[in-house]
Amino acid sequence: MAYIIALAGKGGTGKTTTAALIIRVLTEKKSGSVLAVDADPNSNLAEALGVKSTANLGSILDQISAQPDKIPAGMTKERFIQHQVQTAISEEDGFDLLSMGRPEGPGCYCYVNNLLRGLMSNLIDNYDYIVIDNEAGLEHLSRRTSRQADALLVVSDPTSIGLKSAQRIFELAKALKFEVKKSFLLVNRFNQQLHNDRIKDTGLEYLGNLPLDAQVEKLSLAGKSIFDLAAAAPVLVAISELGERIWKRN
Repeated sequence: MAYIIALAGKGGTGKTTTAALIIRVLTEKKSGSVLAVDADPNSNLAEALGVKSTANLGSILDQISAQPDKIPAGMTKERFIQHQVQTAISEEDGFDLLSMGRPEGPGCYCYVNNLLRGLMSNLIDNYDYIVIDNEAGLEHLSRRTSRQADALLVVSDPTSIGLKSAQRIFELAKALKFEVKKSFLLVNRFNQQLHNDRIKDTGLEYLGNLPLDAQVEKLSLAGKSIFDLAAAAPVLVAISELGERIWKRN
């Protein structure tokens, strides 16, 4: 059964970059098969991982909605969509990628969420690790796109607004009875230590912080992937060390 790592956090905290870093470390450690799930409709995880444009759930639903006659006779719509999504999973060097995307048609998004939940249930036995990059804010939890995780990683910046958002995300996760075994706070782009009271207020276990690393910004501006980051880069070294607590199976 897959070990599920779900990332959450407000926009601009570096959540997607963190997800990409985790995927790189898991891949290089050869920890097992990895599925990267881009559950953010803005779909930036593929770019961060150096994957060129790929099909996503939203575009698949749009296509089927526009051409319902394409569904083969004797096959249900749900079964046909599942088949299409399976073929849309991009097989990369060391990991697979599934992008959720956003359908253009009105009223379709909830169906995409339901479909993703069903697919995750089916895929959970096919991978050793599943890393889910959720959309910014609280939407993915309120829609319950991700019903469970072995580790919930809430990424924040060191600001009061960022930490308050992390606290709200964790409170909502508890209110929705989100099934999670470990919940962590990770502070990004920060070269110091937080005051204990600020950590305690979030209710999350403090994992640590990732340093501000100019190399990451340089790669992003150049349109390069996280796999182009030097092995000795401070942020990569930090996530490698902290990661043992994230993906350690109890």
